[in-house]
Amino acid sequence: MNIKHNINTILSISASLLLLSTSCTKNFKEYNTNPIGLTNEQINADFTLASAFLQQAQRGIIPEDVGSYQLAENLTSDSYSGYMGAEAPFRSNSNNLTYDLVDGWNSSIWSYRYTNVMNPTYKVINLAAENPNFKDLDAFARIVRVSAMSRVSEKIGPIIYSQYNVMNEQNYIAYDKQTDIYNYFFEDLESAINTLKGLVSSDVSSQMLKSDLAYTENNYENWLRYANTLRLRLALRLVYVDAGLAKTQGEAALDPANGGLLSENSQNCFINLSVSHPLNVIGYEWSDTRMGAPMESIMGGYNDPRISKYFEPATDPVVAGQYKGIRSGIEIDSKARYDSYSKLDFFNENKLQIMVAAESWFLKAEAALRGWANAGDAKTNYETGIQKSFEMYGLGASASAYINDGTSKPKPYIDPKSVTTGQNDITTGSSYLSTITIKWDDGATNDKKLERIITQKWIAIFPDGEEAWAEYRRTGYPILFPVVVNYSAGAIPTIPGVRRIPIPLSEYNTNTAGAEEAAGTLGGPDTGGTRLRWDVEDKSF
Repeated sequence: MNIKHNINTILSISASLLLLSTSCTKNFKEYNTNPIGLTNEQINADFTLASAFLQQAQRGIIPEDVGSYQLAENLTSDSYSGYMGAEAPFRSNSNNLTYDLVDGWNSSIWSYRYTNVMNPTYKVINLAAENPNFKDLDAFARIVRVSAMSRVSEKIGPIIYSQYNVMNEQNYIAYDKQTDIYNYFFEDLESAINTLKGLVSSDVSSQMLKSDLAYTENNYENWLRYANTLRLRLALRLVYVDAGLAKTQGEAALDPANGGLLSENSQNCFINLSVSHPLNVIGYEWSDTRMGAPMESIMGGYNDPRISKYFEPATDPVVAGQYKGIRSGIEIDSKARYDSYSKLDFFNENKLQIMVAAESWFLKAEAALRGWANAGDAKTNYETGIQKSFEMYGLGASASAYINDGTSKPKPYIDPKSVTTGQNDITTGSSYLSTITIKWDDGATNDKKLERIITQKWIAIFPDGEEAWAEYRRTGYPILFPVVVNYSAGAIPTIPGVRRIPIPLSEYNTNTAGAEEAAGTLGGPDTGGTRLRWDVEDKSF
C-alpha cells in the first residue's frame, strides 16, 4: 500500500461527492455547512436524490472507500482492538501502531464521516421537515447519523453535532462536549424510534425501499430493532460515568413496547457496498493486514471453530498450517517478516457488517447483570449470544459443546519470527494472558461474569474494530497485549495504552477557536493518552 496515495484519495473529490461540494476553501466550512446546491423543490420533484444521499451516508457509517478505511479503521481501531495487525513497518515503523500518532492518517476519521454522513443526513432531515411524506427518511437519517458520529466521538471525544452548520457569534462552529453528546444521540434515536413505531405496521414507502442498503423486507421493523440495539449499546457506554442516564436509556431500549432489539440473524445489519470490500483489498491486493495476536491466543485457546471463518492458516514455513497472528506495536524491520502469517478469510459477500444480533444478546446479558428491567437472564442471554454467532457462520451444531467448555482458556502467544527472540511473547502466567473460561459460572464475581460477556462479544462482533476497541477501553476486556515499542515520547503510556485519537490538525487550522475550546474540555492534553469520559480508571463492577 502507498500511504501517500491513500491520503490523496481521501482528499480528492469523486464524482459522487460533487453533489456535496461547495466553493468554500476552509475545511471546517466544507464539513460543517450546507454542502448541497440543490433546492428542496428540486429534490421533492424526485426522491431519488434523497435516497442517494441516504445510500451515501449508510456507506459512510464505516467507510467503504478502501483508502479511508485503512487509515480510519485498519491502522487504528482494527489493530488497537486486537483483531488485526499490520505486517509492514509504515513510516520506518514509527506510526499509529507504535503510538507515534499520524495526523495525516487519523484526520480521515473526522473528514470522511462529516463529508459522507453529516452532510447528506443534514439535508435529508431538513427536507423531511418540509415534507410529511418523508418522515420515514427523517427517522432513517437520524439513525444513520448517530451510527456514524457516535463512532467518531468514541475515538476523538467532543465533536460537532448539535451545532452542525451553525456559525456562532464568535465566528466559529462549536463542538458538543462529551457530557452532552450522548444526550443528542439519544434524542435522535428516540425521535427515530417513535416515528418507526408508528410506521412498523404500514407498507414500506417507495423512498425507503430505494434508500435502504441493508434490508429488502420488514425495513421499518428491522431499523427499529437496530435503533433500539444501538440505544442499548450507547447506554452501556455510560454506565460508569452516568449510571442513571445509562439505566434510563437502556431500559427504554429494552422495553418491548418500543419495538424490540435485533434478536435473529435475519435481522443482522450489513450494508451493500458499491466497491470491493475494503478488507479484501487491504488484506489481499495490498497485503497490508493480518490476524492479530490476541485473536490467535483467545480463539486458539478456546478451540473456537469460528477461527476458520475469520482467518486463513499461515503459509510461512515456520508456522505453516497454524492460525498465526501479529502482535501490534512491535519491532518490524521489513514487511516480508510477517507477510505469510494468517490472512483474513476473504469476504465473499460485498457487504460491510454494521451490527449483528449476537451483539444485542451480549448487551442484554450485561444489562441483566446490572439489574435493568426487561433484560432477562444474564446466563441465557450470554449463551444465546454465542449460539447466534455460531449460527451466523453455519456452526450452530457446534455451539452447545463450546458453551459448556469450562476448561479451555486463552493460550500463550509465541512469536517465532520476532526481531529479538522472545520480545513479543506472552507466556503462561503473564498478567496479559486471561484465564477466563467459556462456560457461564453463576458463582463467579460480577467482574468475572462481565469479562466472559465482553470476551465473547469481542469474538462475535469481528471485524468491527471500532466497537471492539470502544468496549475494551470501557471495560478493560478482553485482556489484550500491550505494545512492545512506544514512540509517543511519553504522551501515551504503554500501560494502559492508547485511549483516543486527537482532534485533527485541520480543525485547529480552520476552526481554531472551536477546536481549542473542545480540547479544553478533555480533562487532559489533546493526545492519545487522555481518556474519554466513559473510559474510567476504576472499571470494577
